[in-house]
Amino acid sequence: MLDNITINEHSSIRIDDKVIAYVDPFRLKEERHDADLILFTHPHFDHFSPEDFRKAAKADTIYVCPLSMKKEALDAGIAPAQLRTLEAEENLGILGIEIEGVPAYNTNKPNHPKEKGWLGYVLEIGPHQIYVAGDTDRIPEGEAVQCDIALVPIGGTYTMNAREAADFINALRPHTVIPTHYASIVGSLDDAREFIKHLDREIEVCLKIV
Repeated sequence: MLDNITINEHSSIRIDDKVIAYVDPFRLKEERHDADLILFTHPHFDHFSPEDFRKAAKADTIYVCPLSMKKEALDAGIAPAQLRTLEAEENLGILGIEIEGVPAYNTNKPNHPKEKGWLGYVLEIGPHQIYVAGDTDRIPEGEAVQCDIALVPIGGTYTMNAREAADFINALRPHTVIPTHYASIVGSLDDAREFIKHLDREIEVCLKIV
């Protein structure tokens, strides 16, 4: 599965396994128009970019977003028939993928208030449970997730920093972690080194941003 997960940049994720799913497509270099499924975690420009999701979309793409950003999705031209909304702890089955909404919010900064209802997602694809945390700090709802692969932000400023993210993953205990949200708009490659330094050695780390 790890070979089927790519990070374009920042938190722009593509998963190609039976179906092709994007999460927060951003700064896409190619117009593939191959997305079966596109998920958005929240409406900030670096996660909800109409210019970029249109590069991934095809005629029958299904979109998923938090209920609280439904208006932004419709205003961006997504057809109501192709849009699904989700709230925290809700589940949705699409194209053979089970999707669970997980809260994503800040605890010590104002950028992602809990009351906005923005989300991370757990995607159950075949035998794998993939947790895409979204823009979040270390929160109890995240630590309660069951997953074998976790993608978490480490760049600080708007999310967990590298040390906080390592502590979060050490509590979550997935088999593998892929750090995101660094070496672009915020953070640097030093954050990846700091993250790895504090990560339990039993947890595999896979760097997709290098």
